Amino acid sequence: MSKYPRVPPRLGQVFANNPLYFVTLCTYCRRAILADSAVHIAFQEFTKRGFTERNIAVGRYVIMPDHIHLFVCGPDDFVLGRWIGSLKQRLAKAIKRKPDAHSIWQRGFFDHVLRNDESYGQKWQYVRDNPTRAGFVVRSEDYPYSGELVFIDRA
Repeated sequence: MSKYPRVPPRLGQVFANNPLYFVTLCTYCRRAILADSAVHIAFQEFTKRGFTERNIAVGRYVIMPDHIHLFVCGPDDFVLGRWIGSLKQRLAKAIKRKPDAHSIWQRGFFDHVLRNDESYGQKWQYVRDNPTRAGFVVRSEDYPYSGELVFIDRA
């Protein structure tokens, strides 16, 4: 009986080392608890520390009230699920909630490996305009909980 490899061999040809992930994580029951300066600061501190200490780069991101979109890539030993778990733990500490509140995070997360810079640009346009579509701001650049932490060149 033959065993399947953990990762299909063709994926090494499709995706380069250090893929760029488009990630979305949501709050439990889509509760609006994230768009807050304390959460934003905790997010920036966590991601800057990850870049300095482990070369994990978070590029563009938007923190909406009930979900976060971000683009991230890391070194060869980067494990996205473990990193997301650590991010959720760190942000949970910054979220203001009642002591009897239920879970903060929806289980799991959505991730998509971007194959080229055009995909990055298209996804960013969608992400960047979320606050405008939701009616929080007239211009997306005026939304206070978004930005770019590390320039990720996918050209």
